[in-house]
Amino acid sequence: MIPADKVPHSLINRWGLALMVTTVFLGVMSVDNPLRQNALSTPLQTAAAQTGGENRPLTIRADVQEYDAKSQVVTARGNVQMSYPARRIQATAAQAQYFSKDRRIVLSGNVYILQNGGNSIRGETVTYLIDQGRFVALPKANRQVESIYIVNDAQVNNQANTPAPTTPPLNRSN
Repeated sequence: MIPADKVPHSLINRWGLALMVTTVFLGVMSVDNPLRQNALSTPLQTAAAQTGGENRPLTIRADVQEYDAKSQVVTARGNVQMSYPARRIQATAAQAQYFSKDRRIVLSGNVYILQNGGNSIRGETVTYLIDQGRFVALPKANRQVESIYIVNDAQVNNQANTPAPTTPPLNRSN
């Protein structure tokens, strides 16, 4: 490892922010997390959150990230990209805050969330409640939020094309 006073200034300028954010990334991760060692090898601007029990990664990339150790809140600003493969969620926003104690993520500023299967949400602020798997979307003032849901019409079409069940004739033999 090169001592800090021996690192060329061009490298500090180029990698400084990425290395600072990597330090934030390490602070966010719990001590018993096995992914912690992998974070040392990459200078990505990433924060990771873990779901209860199974340690599934949630990745947030942004221009700037901050971690408040006291409140355990990660704030990411600028070109935020969130990826949560375990829940098949991708999102973009101007800002994201991960509240690790409450297990919620608040995305704000031109939020767009896409789930596998094509469902999507657009709004000014969207809160994702991790444990409930629930989104709460709020619009800009005097605007609306937009959600697009992919509906499987194959079942409806199959039901429409299926003949109605026939009733057997009554047996009137008395």
